[in-house]
Amino acid sequence: MADRDWGNQTAITEFIILGFGDLPDLQILLFLMFLVIYMATMARNTLIVVLIVADQYLHTPMYFFLGNLSCLETCYTSAILPRLLTSLLTGDKTISVSGCFMQLYFCGSLACTECYLLAAMSYDRYLVICKPLHYSTLMNIRFCLQLAAGSWLNGCLAVIILISFLSQLLFCGLNEIDHFYCDVIPVMELSCSDTHQVILLDFILVSVFTLSPFLLTMTSYVCIIATILRIPSTSGRQKAFSTCSSHLILLTIFYGSIMIVYLLPKSDALRDLNKVLSLCYMVLTPLVNPLIYSLRNREVKEALCKAVSKCGFHKNVQIHLHNKIT
Repeated sequence: MADRDWGNQTAITEFIILGFGDLPDLQILLFLMFLVIYMATMARNTLIVVLIVADQYLHTPMYFFLGNLSCLETCYTSAILPRLLTSLLTGDKTISVSGCFMQLYFCGSLACTECYLLAAMSYDRYLVICKPLHYSTLMNIRFCLQLAAGSWLNGCLAVIILISFLSQLLFCGLNEIDHFYCDVIPVMELSCSDTHQVILLDFILVSVFTLSPFLLTMTSYVCIIATILRIPSTSGRQKAFSTCSSHLILLTIFYGSIMIVYLLPKSDALRDLNKVLSLCYMVLTPLVNPLIYSLRNREVKEALCKAVSKCGFHKNVQIHLHNKIT
């Protein structure tokens, strides 16, 4: 495309995110569905963060990483769904070029960060199950902070590099993004400039920042499963496999959908499928992660029960004092 004459074209200042515009009769239904998902996601992840901060028994490496994951999920969901809900409700599908790049940055950096946080969590579980005698020495506070900070930093740096290249592209002519948010491939398709280098860079970054933590995560779970198989108790093996299987299902959905969207060759036939798969890792996993990783855990249930009973106790005291005064 570099050899074309774009001299008479006007550089565009805003994009139109088509979203689910091809389903006009379902706009209200989609709005209600995404609104419920957004509220549930925010409530669950915020609850996890509050419980982990408030309960000293949850101040352990595992819940430290889970707290980071819940914080990330609230940011991740908020980078996508409020804009989508506004579009579905008002019909306004426009977004400025700078606003589009900002959304792309937050979505990309948070997705990369989640990959590394999941790898850190799997390594933590590997040490607990496979190296229990060395766990407290290896997974100390300093190392936990380094893993978490490294996860956030890697996510930020990876997308900054991509955005710096994207910002050099010229956008003119068509300005309709056939997606429900500003994703890198649909945005690049609208550029008048030569995008071969940016496409190659995107492929390299996705490979490095997705495949590497994916392999680390899978290696940890292979070692965990091998250790579980050596557990003599049948009930113990079943309980451990139940937990691992639910984690692996979520990891498969998250990584599988990302790899299909970003690593497979792009074609018009896969465009609608990519939208659905993007919903899996951007909307479904933030909704389900708190249930799978946190709210099913005995410690979190106990912390929640204590918080509820404490609230109930304070309420009863207030009612009692009010009755005495009156």
